[in-house]
Amino acid sequence: MAPDLVALPIERIVHETMSQRVYGDLRELIMSGRVQPGQRLTLKNLSEAVGTSQMPVREALRQLAAEGALEFLPNKSVRVPVMTKEKFLELLAIRLQVEGLALEHATQRITKPQLQELAHYHEIFSKEVKRKTPDPTVAIDANMRFHFTAYRAAQMPTLMNIVEGLWLQVGPVLNLDMRSGSKRLTQGPAKHHHQKILNAMQVKNAKAARQALMDDLTTAANFILSLDKLK
Repeated sequence: MAPDLVALPIERIVHETMSQRVYGDLRELIMSGRVQPGQRLTLKNLSEAVGTSQMPVREALRQLAAEGALEFLPNKSVRVPVMTKEKFLELLAIRLQVEGLALEHATQRITKPQLQELAHYHEIFSKEVKRKTPDPTVAIDANMRFHFTAYRAAQMPTLMNIVEGLWLQVGPVLNLDMRSGSKRLTQGPAKHHHQKILNAMQVKNAKAARQALMDDLTTAANFILSLDKLK
């Protein structure tokens, strides 16, 4: 009996670790906008993509559905929710307050290594959008990492959980136009807003940093609304 009792919790730990790893991978996939609103996902394809069995993928999907990042359809398939204009505007209003608060605190607490990391992602984003044919995957990833590097400097884990929850819902929509041939990558003002955020954080000007972020979020939202792709 003793060997079985010892083995049982070890199996549970391995299983939970795999489920959480899959959950983390899928969570970042959604937040970074590498899936599109309305896109259907299958257990088989996701299992192959993350290199594991379907069980931990199924558990991760249930957790993400509970957070509003995915939804189960009547035929038991899974899809990224379709965004409405009303919900998009509601999320924008919340993001302006929550992410603005995070950035204000981050501006006062950010360290030199974090500033260097922030500048690194800004440089990647800026270089990519200057290319004749930018790779949207590179730009989108750099954009997300720029924002989250800044927010994490606030050292407020509860607030970060809220920010991540908002990006889980809005990530696919924020980057939809970039992936469909939009000129926002090459002609948009995002890189200028990022530069202003970086400059303000370097001199610990929280008010200026927050204003630059407000401009960044609002400009991107207005551009997406102008495409008339939301329900």
